Amino acid sequence: MPKNAMQEIEISIVTPMHNEEGCVREFHTRMTAALSAMNTTYEILLVNDGSTDCTEDIIRELSLNDPNLKGIMLARNRGQCTAIYAGIQESLGKYVVIMDGDLQHKPEEIPSLIEEIRKGCDLVSGRRTNRGESMIKRKLPSKIANYLMRTTSGCQVQDMGGLSCLKGKLARSMTLREGQHRLIPALVYTMGGSVTEVPISAPPRFAGKSHYGIGRSIDVLFDIVMLWFQSSFKQRPIYLFGRISLLMFMVASLIMVWLLYGKVFFGIHMGTRPPFMGAILLYLSSLGFMSTGFILESLANTYEAVMGTKTYQIREVVSQGIAEIPKDTDNK
Repeated sequence: MPKNAMQEIEISIVTPMHNEEGCVREFHTRMTAALSAMNTTYEILLVNDGSTDCTEDIIRELSLNDPNLKGIMLARNRGQCTAIYAGIQESLGKYVVIMDGDLQHKPEEIPSLIEEIRKGCDLVSGRRTNRGESMIKRKLPSKIANYLMRTTSGCQVQDMGGLSCLKGKLARSMTLREGQHRLIPALVYTMGGSVTEVPISAPPRFAGKSHYGIGRSIDVLFDIVMLWFQSSFKQRPIYLFGRISLLMFMVASLIMVWLLYGKVFFGIHMGTRPPFMGAILLYLSSLGFMSTGFILESLANTYEAVMGTKTYQIREVVSQGIAEIPKDTDNK
């Protein structure tokens, strides 16, 4: 259904594109067919993440004849998460669907996600089944990462890194940092949102080469550690470092009490004993951890104050072949 400016857009499709010239046309054709069959208002936002092939040219060409397609051209390659975040912030839909552009997420399965989220939950995640990828390179790391994310966050979604649909207002209120697109269900859950999932298929990439590498598995591990930190201590560094500091202080104090007991009742000199030096080190470490907590707390407060600052710059937005320069050109 053509987009009517006077109508509320129900569905926004946000898809990052980096060197996907072999997939763009097929993605657009299948996505348009799937959404048109739903008889609803929609928009397709293709975010060109600094592609060096013909991806940008194809997006411009497609936008000439499709009023529902909006091309968002980032000034340079900033990574998948930033491209997703840029697309979300430009979206207008009641629901936002985040999906890859290589057609490993099937456009034909979007109706099942929309049907589920219309029931009232905040996020629906697509749980990939019968994945034909390498067990060692993709499936096993994914299983481990998802298990760790479920354990640290309490969110029971089985597959957090795939196709997802969430309420538009919620999506646009989130601030995503690099790598956090893999954690969106867990982030929504820790915010108090309701999450669920529906099974989806996992076809092979339509064309081109995968951008996934072993380095991403390492990055995911650090993301999980940060997720644990945020969910366990309510994004307050002082809670974590303060507890460590208090534990060290208590252990050092117990050692000192024991040494003083030996000094008073048995006349054992305490200043030259190894436990005395250990207690001093624990006191100093306790002070260091507490100081670190205060410093990180101050940095966290500063971040909260400036979190409205975007980490990307949109060079132009293309709709129906017409390029617009964003009003806010000061984003970095």
